[in-house]
Amino acid sequence: MGTPKIYLDICSFNRPFDDQKQFQIRMETEAKLFIQANIRDKTYSMVWSYMHDYENSQNPYDDKRIAIALWKARADEICSSSNDILAMGNDIMKLGIKPKDALHLACAIRSGCEYFITTDKKVLNKKIDNIAVINPIDFVREMEDV
Repeated sequence: MGTPKIYLDICSFNRPFDDQKQFQIRMETEAKLFIQANIRDKTYSMVWSYMHDYENSQNPYDDKRIAIALWKARADEICSSSNDILAMGNDIMKLGIKPKDALHLACAIRSGCEYFITTDKKVLNKKIDNIAVINPIDFVREMEDV
């Protein structure tokens, strides 16, 4: 297996800033930090998109917004908006997925990502063609088994 091409949604990037008292959140945070370390080491190839920029720009907390924005420089690829992505996003929304999430998924799929990493249960519970939608913990487990 080559270098996995991954896409982390904004929920994943925000997980370390969430209340860590809940065990599940703490475990997802640890998994996400492990994934970040592997991005830095080039073990995983990360895609960033215009949707990351858009959604992160709406974060009212400067420290969180700045910390997340720094990951753009670590991306191996940047996905820009296109009519193709917008059309695919509209199709994904028909599965009951919110517009921003649908556009993130469309960016990931169009960029050829193998994995869409999220902590959003509503997205995790949907079957999306052409990409594995996975929680950070399960992603780490899967990578450790390879």
